[in-house]
Amino acid sequence: MATRSDILAKAASLRALFEAQGAAVVEPPILQPAETLLDLYGEDIRARAYVTSDAMRGEQMLRPDYTLPVVQMHMAHGADPARYTYAGEVFRRQERDPNRANEYIQAGYEVFDRGDPAAADAEVFALIQGALEGLPVTAVTGDIGILMAAVAGLDTSASRKAALMRHIWRPRRFRALLDRYAGKTPMPATRAALLASDGAITAPLIGLRSLDEIETRIAALRADATEPALSRTQVSLLLALLDVRETMPNAISQLHDLAVDMPAISDAVDRVAAREKALAARGVDTDTLMFEASFGRVSMEYYDGFVFGFRAATRPDLPTIATGGRYDALTRRLGQGGEIPAVGGVMRPGLMLELEAGQ
Repeated sequence: MATRSDILAKAASLRALFEAQGAAVVEPPILQPAETLLDLYGEDIRARAYVTSDAMRGEQMLRPDYTLPVVQMHMAHGADPARYTYAGEVFRRQERDPNRANEYIQAGYEVFDRGDPAAADAEVFALIQGALEGLPVTAVTGDIGILMAAVAGLDTSASRKAALMRHIWRPRRFRALLDRYAGKTPMPATRAALLASDGAITAPLIGLRSLDEIETRIAALRADATEPALSRTQVSLLLALLDVRETMPNAISQLHDLAVDMPAISDAVDRVAAREKALAARGVDTDTLMFEASFGRVSMEYYDGFVFGFRAATRPDLPTIATGGRYDALTRRLGQGGEIPAVGGVMRPGLMLELEAGQ
């Protein structure tokens, strides 16, 4: 079993690797302001954050990851372009699995660069792949932007598109909504009774929602009930997209075929093709690199394009050894009017040492 000193030494070596690529070392405070950042984390991480209250500073949390604080720091006073690296503790509560660590070391690399997004994606992936060389890991890639583009191109209301977009990172909820909008599932009896009534609120208000909020929600449900069902063709195409799971060249071929009937995804598919060329130029064997259209849908909700992960081939019980992705929209949300294309990845040096030891 690797000691804490061993893990810290491994993390330092990873950070030095990224420093050699021109990355500046940063160390955001362990205690972070919670109000803004909690809204930006995925549902899983948000629910597992250690949150406390400070009389002077309001809600604070132990950092669950590095990316959000680094983006916040960069958008406040970072250079353009910029590369950052870091290594240190992150904290996540564990309520279901006592064997999973609630504190562990994370090392990472973040790129903020307007020049060539495909090249930046390939840079981050190739560096992390190189750092994992010799370990029994398998890589998988995906692109959340394709699914986002497909949803944006559906022939349905803006509110339905917004609901589907919100639940892209919750596959079961997404599929339930898709079935509902396609008319495959009956309307719940309680909702049917509500819509059949005159909508008058006679019960006492005992929850947190105001009367205006309740009435607005009822109006939205009435409007949604009048929407025509999604066509079988659109649903079938979307499901076919989600089922794409192939080596990268074959996946790109399938995606181009789907784009003929789903023109909304054409630009996103072109970005995947450009990324494949950039990865190959970096020495990545894209002929064997897996692409899964659904990959990344249970990870960080701030990813909006390229996503990747490295899994332990011999230890399916372990969490993902390294993960990363593109988060352009996040820089807009934290940039107070500014934005810059950004991509990054994080690694688990403790898990890498476990694999090195053959544990």
